[in-house]
Amino acid sequence: MSVMSIIFRRAVAAIAITAALGACTPLQVVTHTVTQTEARVPVGQYKLDPHHTSVTFNVDHFKYTRFTMRFDRVAGEIDWKEGGLDKSQVAVTIDAASIDTNVPQLDKMVKGTDMLDAERNPQIRFVSTRFERTGDARGKLTGDLTIRGVTQPVTLDVTFNGYGVDPLTKADTLGFSADGQFSRSKFGLTTWYPAVGDDIHVIIQAEAERPRAAS
Repeated sequence: MSVMSIIFRRAVAAIAITAALGACTPLQVVTHTVTQTEARVPVGQYKLDPHHTSVTFNVDHFKYTRFTMRFDRVAGEIDWKEGGLDKSQVAVTIDAASIDTNVPQLDKMVKGTDMLDAERNPQIRFVSTRFERTGDARGKLTGDLTIRGVTQPVTLDVTFNGYGVDPLTKADTLGFSADGQFSRSKFGLTTWYPAVGDDIHVIIQAEAERPRAAS
């Protein structure tokens, strides 16, 4: 094969690749600003973005690992008030039947009557009651957690990651990270103990948004 033939074929291949990439609309995100200054956040109701919110938790499994699970359907609202984190409130609802252990048979067992009893107790609820500031844009958020009809106080370490206007949705958007621990036995969830531990570690990543007010 001649040198010219090789060059021609490579040129055709390059053009084909460029055309293929051009057929897809690239995700172009403009530079935007995110601030942790709470006073700059517009007051109002922010709804959790289900596509950018995750609730995972892990529990000791036979002392070998911390077995990780997640809930796939989460909804909620943040009532952001003047005064920022200290004055604002959050209410979250989790679909108990959306538990995902990555093991279908285990999903059925956890949703069943021995554990979450999701058919008769379809919702897990968390409603904030108090916030204790521990630093800039962070603190301890205490609230009432209800699982299987039992309500107990739970405290989460919360970080306000920031506020900005989402460059895609154009909505006012808040971002948070949180984690905490609680005893599952306090909610009557004692099945499989001690093979499966009592201490539940929860990890949350959340975005909440609201349409921008008209100029």
